[in-house]
This record gives sequence, C-alpha cells and structure tokens, in this order.
Amino acid sequence: MAGVPDDPHLCSCGHCTLLSGSPAMAWVGFRRETLIWTGRGGEPTWYSTWSTLRRGHCARCGTHLVSVADGSDMVMVTTFSLTGQSGSLEPLGHSFRQCAGPWMSVTLAPDPLRS
Repeated sequence: MAGVPDDPHLCSCGHCTLLSGSPAMAWVGFRRETLIWTGRGGEPTWYSTWSTLRRGHCARCGTHLVSVADGSDMVMVTTFSLTGQSGSLEPLGHSFRQCAGPWMSVTLAPDPLRS
C-alpha cells in the first residue's frame, strides 16, 4: 500500500473491539484517490459489517486490513498491517476512549491542532 498517511488513531468503539478482540484498533487513513494497493493479495475482498461501513480483508489470507465509511474519501487501514512504517505511525487520538477497558492507559502525542 502506498500513499500519504493521515489521522493515525486508536478506536475503542464496540464494533472495532468486537472485530479485533482487543481493547482498541490502531488505524491510519489514506485518501482513496492516492491509495495504491501493493501487497501480493491486491485489492481487498469487501464485506459490509455495518449499515454504512465496509471492511476489506486480504483476498489471500483473510486478514482484516481496511475500513471505509459510505461517502468517505478516506480509507482507514489497520496500522500494523502496513509493512515497514507501522511502528512510526504513533496514534494522535483515541476514538471512544470512554469505552476502552478501565485498565487501559494510553499516552498520546500532543494534539497537533492545539499546538
């Protein structure tokens, strides 16, 4: 996958935690028009998992890779499915933080919009 990453964040909504089996999913966005699929599986296989949301899975192994909301020009990619850059994409926010496990403590980088 190639493109300029945007909005690296965690999400603890009930949908993400149920699908991932973890207290949060790590996401990073890519503009749909600049996104290039470079993996061996090519374009993901898409499934509708919510009334306004589709999830993409690797066509070869079934790994959950991406999410896209209807009408959005952003494709959200599971951060750690990216090869070579996942460790450098530090989350800048945490959606549905109040839904995360009470034992989960996340230290985030300063909000770039408040600097």
